[in-house]
Amino acid sequence: MGKIVITKEKELLLRKKIREHKQKSGPLMPSLHDAQEIFGCIPLEVQKIISEELKISVSKINGVVTFYSRFSLEPKGKHVIGVCLGTACYVKGSQAVLDEICNTLQIKVGETTKDELFSVEATRCVGACGLAPVFTIDGKVYGHATVQSAAKELRRIIDWETGTHEN
Repeated sequence: MGKIVITKEKELLLRKKIREHKQKSGPLMPSLHDAQEIFGCIPLEVQKIISEELKISVSKINGVVTFYSRFSLEPKGKHVIGVCLGTACYVKGSQAVLDEICNTLQIKVGETTKDELFSVEATRCVGACGLAPVFTIDGKVYGHATVQSAAKELRRIIDWETGTHEN
């Protein structure tokens, strides 16, 4: 993945949002959410800005960033695919679905494709156990997943993104 560019405009926007959050208790989490939204990830350079503004150590901020899966140190792809490996999904074959997606995109879990279109994550329970196995693409849940249904949905998005879709 390429290094993110921290423009002056984005930095000023983040600093403004952090100042707003400092007016209330618990400003770290909303500041991190804003940073993730503004930059697409929260690398060390962005953590240092938050640290400076909130007077919280970078190590504490980094601990929070790396603990929560919502936050990322690296930019994520345009489309984020999550495959649930929780118990209900796993026993119904979600590992095969995950393997198919990774093989198709030629990346491993936690990676982003070179064209920055896709990131793949192994997730824990998404709360749709009755639909097991499930995967998500950009937050939309796909239930009763099979290797074939995952491949078909992935192909649809690839075709759309590459302009080879049917109108």
